[in-house]
Amino acid sequence: MLHKTQTGAMRLASYNLRKCRGTDGMRAPARVLDVINGLGADVVALQEADMRLGARPAALPARMIETHTDFVALPVATSPVSLGWHGNAILVRKDRIAHATHRIDLPGLEPRGAVAVDLDGLRVVGVHLGLLRASRQKQLHAIRAHLATLDARPTVILGDFNEWSRTGGLDPLRDAFDVIAPGRSFHAARPMAALDRIAVPYGLDLRDAGVVETAITRRASDHLPIWADLAMGSSPRA
Repeated sequence: MLHKTQTGAMRLASYNLRKCRGTDGMRAPARVLDVINGLGADVVALQEADMRLGARPAALPARMIETHTDFVALPVATSPVSLGWHGNAILVRKDRIAHATHRIDLPGLEPRGAVAVDLDGLRVVGVHLGLLRASRQKQLHAIRAHLATLDARPTVILGDFNEWSRTGGLDPLRDAFDVIAPGRSFHAARPMAALDRIAVPYGLDLRDAGVVETAITRRASDHLPIWADLAMGSSPRA
């Protein structure tokens, strides 16, 4: 388990669940929840939280989240059997207040969407960007355009960015965000690429960030979870 956040900080985490199918071939939602419980996070953005076909039933059942964690799954789904939207879900610790949720349609060759939650003093956007760089850049422009229609609270964007380059491909964010790659998060069995990122607005204090690589995270999914501790109360420019 990670150390707890310091006073005045909020921990955000992101985890691509791979529909709860681990590197050992087993589909084990309880194991995924053990990983999530060990993150010490206040907010967790999930990717591939639902099955891909049909009505997209939840791979990580909401009832298990309710009974086995201190989180609630926010109402971002449009299907009664799904946990998320386009596989993206957001969990918020029960002592945090979620004021509003948002769904953001994203362009590209395959259906994609982002989800967001407004908390006290912060907005968190969870993403799973496309496989093609041209699509990813269009999707980031769409997210920025949608955010421009909302109130100007500081916003963090995190998730599976699907970008293999450590320095390129994320130009639509560079004017307002510091894009952090906490470390190599894919493939979990042998991490080689920092696909999972956190975009923090300039001026918001990032205290620490990292990748959780343990015996269980190496088995639970093909991605390792990432996390970041943010100092709340600072005043970002964007």
